Amino acid sequence: MRRRGRFIAPVDDKTIAKRLGEIRRRQGKTQIEIAEKLGITQSLVSEYERGRLRLHAGLVAAFAKTLRVSADEILGLIKPKEDGLLKDRRLVRRFQRIEDLGKRDQLALFRTIDAFLSKLPERRT
Repeated sequence: MRRRGRFIAPVDDKTIAKRLGEIRRRQGKTQIEIAEKLGITQSLVSEYERGRLRLHAGLVAAFAKTLRVSADEILGLIKPKEDGLLKDRRLVRRFQRIEDLGKRDQLALFRTIDAFLSKLPERRT
């Protein structure tokens, strides 16, 4: 009888946990915000992100839906989309709040931002 080899997972639990936290931070969301959407506590989100608790399939799907990414991205089966997201969470939060302003206020704010940015030297790409 043929002996079966041991299965080796393509990625370990700690890597998945780390990736989960990176995705959340990249989007400028707090553990509290994610916990509220998932109906769990912030401490549980922290435990999942530190790899102290193993994510089961249902939670991977729930995190993916909440973070608006694919489960494959959380699991590391595909590379994260690099779509020019801001790295500074404070900026992300501010831009999210700007979306709540009325159109007129948004335009006034953008004119002010554009005036400041026009003083910067052009970037070479």
